Amino acid sequence: MVTEMKLGLCNPPEPIYLYVKSGELNGESYLWYNYDINNDQTIPVHKTGLTGYISELKLKSGEFKGNINNKLHIVVRADEIYVVRTGIETNFAKTFLLAASCVQDFSKPLIIAAIAGKENVVFCNLYDAATKTRIRSEWNKDADWLAIIDSVQTKLQTSQNSHIVSGEPILF
Repeated sequence: MVTEMKLGLCNPPEPIYLYVKSGELNGESYLWYNYDINNDQTIPVHKTGLTGYISELKLKSGEFKGNINNKLHIVVRADEIYVVRTGIETNFAKTFLLAASCVQDFSKPLIIAAIAGKENVVFCNLYDAATKTRIRSEWNKDADWLAIIDSVQTKLQTSQNSHIVSGEPILF
């Protein structure tokens, strides 16, 4: 597939990080945000859904306020490359992983939606982008999260490789 390259001014091809948090700024609530590290500023994102192709899951560890935090990075290819970053122990990560474990074909676009819960809780709903159908899963507080991540990563690799072998392009 040949795509037309737009010439001229643009943003560098760096991922856009979306962080999950139920917050409020200037009287407006939001469920995810960008963070401007240079200005130490939270920039709310008022849309609650992100449509694209999930291409990768990554586990990252980092230090925050003296504690080691494990984060789940959900890499999504859309008009840009987005990385949804959330704590691995959050309800958002767990509800995303349970729904993603039900997806068989990651070569189709999905909608990742941030859903407000009580207080500061944020959940994730996952939808088939073509049919707008929610991908349902049963809650399992005792799930083996690392095994689910491994299973989803295997399916992601299989979906990408099946299109390479068959000659069908994955459109981003």
